[in-house]
Amino acid sequence: MPTREFKLRLSHRPRPMPEGRWAMAQRWNDLLFAHWPVPAASIGHLLPEGLQPDTCNGSAWVGVVPFWMDRIRFRGVPPMPGTRSFPELNLRTYVRDQHSGTEGVYFFSLDGSNILAAAIARTFYNLPYHWAEMRHEQQSEREFAVYSRRRLSSREVIFKARYRGLGPTAKLVEPARGSLEYFLTERYSLFAENRAGELVQAQVQHAPWALEDAAAEIERNDLAEVIGLELPSDTAPVLHYARRQAVYLWPARVVRPLRRRQPIPAQALPSI
Repeated sequence: MPTREFKLRLSHRPRPMPEGRWAMAQRWNDLLFAHWPVPAASIGHLLPEGLQPDTCNGSAWVGVVPFWMDRIRFRGVPPMPGTRSFPELNLRTYVRDQHSGTEGVYFFSLDGSNILAAAIARTFYNLPYHWAEMRHEQQSEREFAVYSRRRLSSREVIFKARYRGLGPTAKLVEPARGSLEYFLTERYSLFAENRAGELVQAQVQHAPWALEDAAAEIERNDLAEVIGLELPSDTAPVLHYARRQAVYLWPARVVRPLRRRQPIPAQALPSI
């Protein structure tokens, strides 16, 4: 059966659509966005060469995002067993390519309960996925409990929280350009580093985010600490909830190949 084509809204994109066709599609559901402001200098050393922290309101931002995904498929490939739906959790920040100025997301880590999906994401998108024991349970229409414990880890990495959406508002139904909400969510590139140490980029497409204010009780969060990043304990996170979002990803491409040292011809060496 041929892959169904979708008519994608483009007017909200800050940059033109990428060339070619999307390679992977998925739907994200019942997301919590929990964001903390941090000094840009505190994350710069954690980024691959060629990326710099992107800032808003004078700060870089680090986000923890739990959700569950479904409707996962690759173009031209039948649905894969075991990837119908599963919970996921990511630790992320917002960056710019130092050369082109392109804005995007950089994931410090992603935890998922599906080991096959994690392997695919590592292989094709160079994303730092970890296999985890996870539960994402709906308590009421807009209230959820999430638990994640990383498997095969040398140290315990746990995230545990409850959160709820507080209902739509006119301000957040489609975040305005220049707002903090737009900065945190309207991102159409993801960056990663491949095994050769090269910066890679994948283009992303989705509709504008329809956000809600949210409330959350985060009981435990080891995600930042395990990479040596300290979230501010005296600052409450900025919280948003989103019901669902269909996401399309293009193939990952090397942004700039590594410059390899060329051997010096013998005739160019000084004689002794």
